[in-house]
Amino acid sequence: MKKIVILLGVLVVLVAAGFGVHEVSSSQKKESKTIVVGSQGSDYQIWQHIAKSQEAKEAGLTIQVKEITDGVQLNKATADGSVDVNAFQSYSYFKAYNSQDKKQPLAALGTTYLEPLGIYSEKYTSLSELPDGATVAIANNPANTARGLLLLQDAGLIKLSDDFDALSGVEKVKENPKHLVFKQIDDTTGPRVLKSVDAVLISNTVALDGGLNVLKDSLFHEKVNQRTKNNINILATAEKNKNNENFKKLVKLYHNQAIQNYIKKDFGGTKIAVDKPISYLEK
Repeated sequence: MKKIVILLGVLVVLVAAGFGVHEVSSSQKKESKTIVVGSQGSDYQIWQHIAKSQEAKEAGLTIQVKEITDGVQLNKATADGSVDVNAFQSYSYFKAYNSQDKKQPLAALGTTYLEPLGIYSEKYTSLSELPDGATVAIANNPANTARGLLLLQDAGLIKLSDDFDALSGVEKVKENPKHLVFKQIDDTTGPRVLKSVDAVLISNTVALDGGLNVLKDSLFHEKVNQRTKNNINILATAEKNKNNENFKKLVKLYHNQAIQNYIKKDFGGTKIAVDKPISYLEK
């Protein structure tokens, strides 16, 4: 009987120790979980840099960057959990996606930057020089068409109707004093059509690929304000993960000064940092 009691005691100790090891192992695994950040284009480059940075190590974050070039597929991968957080989309793109896929909505974690849309010309050095009947090339997809028209309105070239919205087109141009002629193009071809039109609206990503710096080479470009808030880029995750503290740390990490210095140097200051609460976008 005494031997049985001793054996039982040893078994209890071993089992308890086993549970203890399991708990420690699980805890360590949980703490060291790799955050998968899905991205594309220049954002993919930025997050590769962030993942390898000393700042990420100091924040206690292990980051793996996955490239998915299709925006819809990247959002779906985030919604189903194969990607934890994504970094590629504007707030307007995010809202449009959520309106179409209400079963697996995404949540915005925080803001990153504004890449200004610019008006460029090889024929003129200022907007005032644009002649009557000037041809202006503008993106042919709804979201970017609307964004371009809003920029032209901010530049004082046109006036839009009161019911203009994020998917409106040139039919909503209410006043066009210079009688601008709008030529709709694939927005990736902007730099290539510069010589054949009077002016062209080019997104910053495309402009950079074409060797243009929106802050130096455009005649007019977007500024950070309430009119451009929908164009501000964000970090997004699945709705169920919106309170994950490690995911939230990515926003703070992005705005770390050393990281911002790298982005400013590598992209010529054209990714304008926007460190605002999500409530700023929701107003």
